Amino acid sequence: MSRRRELEQHRHRISEIREILGAMKSLAFMETRKLADLLDARRSALAHLSAVAEDFFSFHSATLPAPGKTTPVYLLLGSERGFCGDFNESLALAMEAELRKTAASPWLVATGTKLNTHLPADSPQIIRLGGAAMVEDTERTLVDIIDTLSGLQKQHGDIALTIFHRDPERQEVRYSPVLPPFQSLHPPPSRFAHPPLLNLSPEKFCVELIDRYLLNTLYEAAYLSLMAENQRRVTHLGGAEHQLDDKLDALQRRANTLRQEEITEEIEVILLNSVNTDGRSTNRRGRGRDPR
Repeated sequence: MSRRRELEQHRHRISEIREILGAMKSLAFMETRKLADLLDARRSALAHLSAVAEDFFSFHSATLPAPGKTTPVYLLLGSERGFCGDFNESLALAMEAELRKTAASPWLVATGTKLNTHLPADSPQIIRLGGAAMVEDTERTLVDIIDTLSGLQKQHGDIALTIFHRDPERQEVRYSPVLPPFQSLHPPPSRFAHPPLLNLSPEKFCVELIDRYLLNTLYEAAYLSLMAENQRRVTHLGGAEHQLDDKLDALQRRANTLRQEEITEEIEVILLNSVNTDGRSTNRRGRGRDPR
């Protein structure tokens, strides 16, 4: 097989890879568009819950759980798929940096197959869960997370939950305390003279409010993580596409050069055959003449 044909086959394989990467990048971009709408809804819900909490706790501050002894838990939201650069490695590094600042030994709940490859394999305090590959997987992943947190709470008592995830806006790892809830909330003096009318007792309402706040916070963090992951994937695959395009151009130029060399060789062979044919014809005509 000629060198040019080998190059053409190699170029064809790279073209197929280029098409696959383009399709993957398009899917990742579509995910970011879906996540943008979902994030707006979750942020609106959290803003509403914060306003309700301020109003409620300005009258019923005694219902807020008092700070006490808790078991620290770090929730790391990694990726289930690859092609997203240093997305998972940066999460692991941020977690390790935070561990060096504290004397506590927290439980780690890590989601995402790709993230788990960056974590110690033999640590007894790491709980590994599957991650969300796309938006539709988020609910299943959150159910697994909530079940895991509930199990830790039953086993070790109250937990102090901190979520680590990539922030798509700042392009860095963000970690925020979630439990105990509303620790940073300082309700201003109520704008109302009377407490809100409730269909539940203040204690039960507080429990329901915390549950809804936790669920919406987990959803927001999961969506932010998926948004950052797919943004990184779009960028990463875009860079790979440019590299493949450059390689395809180089292979095409090389194939053109080889084709020109083949054409030149064919022309030389034709000319050489023509010269040989003319020479043999002349010799035959010379031998056939009468010497007299």
